[in-house]
Amino acid sequence: MVPRRRDEAHRTATPLELFFDLCFVVAVAQAGRQLAVALAEGHLRVALAGFVLAFFAIWWAWMNFTWFASAYDCDDVPYRVTTLVQITGALILAAGIPRLFTDQDFTLSVLGYVVMRLAQVVQWLRAAQGSQGAARRMARGYAAGIVLVQAGWVLVLLLPHSAVLWVFPLGVVAELAVPAVAERRVQSPWHPHHIAERYGLFTLIVLGETVSAATVAVQSAVDGHEALGKLVPIAVGGLLLCFAAWWIYFAAPIHQHLKSNRQAFAWGYGHYVVFGSAAAIGAGLEVAVEHAVGKAHISAVAATAAVTVPGALYLFTVWLLHSRHGKQGVAQAVLPAAAALVLLCTLLGEPGVLAAGLVAAAAVAAGVGLHARSGQPTGTID
Repeated sequence: MVPRRRDEAHRTATPLELFFDLCFVVAVAQAGRQLAVALAEGHLRVALAGFVLAFFAIWWAWMNFTWFASAYDCDDVPYRVTTLVQITGALILAAGIPRLFTDQDFTLSVLGYVVMRLAQVVQWLRAAQGSQGAARRMARGYAAGIVLVQAGWVLVLLLPHSAVLWVFPLGVVAELAVPAVAERRVQSPWHPHHIAERYGLFTLIVLGETVSAATVAVQSAVDGHEALGKLVPIAVGGLLLCFAAWWIYFAAPIHQHLKSNRQAFAWGYGHYVVFGSAAAIGAGLEVAVEHAVGKAHISAVAATAAVTVPGALYLFTVWLLHSRHGKQGVAQAVLPAAAALVLLCTLLGEPGVLAAGLVAAAAVAAGVGLHARSGQPTGTID
């Protein structure tokens, strides 16, 4: 396994990477579903803590595989088998998510996570064998750092459940520090265009899962012969929000901004919020539907907030990571203003979901209009 070139032409996602993403979305769906259940029951603390824990494990394992594959993917038999082991770990993690939320039982989730990460260690050791000098030391540094942190996660299982939330931030810091320490002298040869494509594809999958979750929620309510008058505005608002989320994310290419680890690490780490908020929108729409049919034990404002808060967070974070790099003048204010207005829609109660969708659609329309006035093609807004 030898490093790939950063300037390699026609570098695109492989079928194995796409399969990897589709399997990982099972874990995303589990986290979103459990978030919706906990929010609908009014267990805000359990909902947020469980979702943050579960989604970090999903996102971090996905991200590490993605950057490694961008730099070293050789698509031979050992590489494929090791990747399939990582997928197996993701499915084990997904199976443990309900226990994580309901019983604060982290055993199965940690087991799945450790399986994923140790399989990644095998990949890095193979990369070390095919590298020389500083690149070999970097690969070995990754392998050693991952093993050390996984040992820490296993030790966490020996702690009382009440102590896990206090120890968890330390584990997160340790995980995030591994790439920075390993690449302090030499940078892995990741491919900017390939990385941007991979993140875009996973964003698409998460948004698709969000639409699916909302559709299932509406269908379940309709099958229960509930009034469509309450569900249609939620469905319309949710679709508008998801459509706008897609449009805004893919308005302009980002790979030219990813020139070094300094830009790329901040951009890549920031996608924890992008992916997490996109998944949470779907969970929020489920909560809004359940409240509309009288099944959620929370107020109308709280049910609407389950959609508007992640929606606003998504709009602002995408602006921060993507859009602001190409905007000038008044166009810089469109997405931050839209995020603030979506958040204010929370105060409207039940109509707030539809209002949030209309605000997001208006933000897209404003961006397209401003882009057209600048004299550039109208197919994109940057």
